[in-house]
Amino acid sequence: MTLEVGRRVKLATDLRLAGSVVPADGSSATDAGAATLSLAAGAEGTVERVDEHGPAEQSQEVREYVRLKALLDDFGDQMPPGSKKKLEEEIASLEPEWAAHQEQRLRATVRVRLDNGFVLDDAPEDLFTSV
Repeated sequence: MTLEVGRRVKLATDLRLAGSVVPADGSSATDAGAATLSLAAGAEGTVERVDEHGPAEQSQEVREYVRLKALLDDFGDQMPPGSKKKLEEEIASLEPEWAAHQEQRLRATVRVRLDNGFVLDDAPEDLFTSV
């Protein structure tokens, strides 16, 4: 599921957040400490931001597929038949790597402002379902 800014969502599971507690404005606080916060599944809110993170790197084969495919799309009609056929064969030989690359799921993190006032930032999108 790909979430969109403005979409209403709810938590799909209970969450327990643990860590240091510090003022959000960045001011130094001598009384900062550790805390735990629990949020129940079903808590609703609104998506404020979506950040998509793609696969870390493209392989050489994927980059070559993209380059050759663009060449064919842009100049295929102007190529001699033999050159065009050779290019199509090279593209076909790289299609398995391209298909595997396409299957890699884009990972998205979201910023959600819950109705109770809490904000979850950089949370994996799969923690939420649409309302």
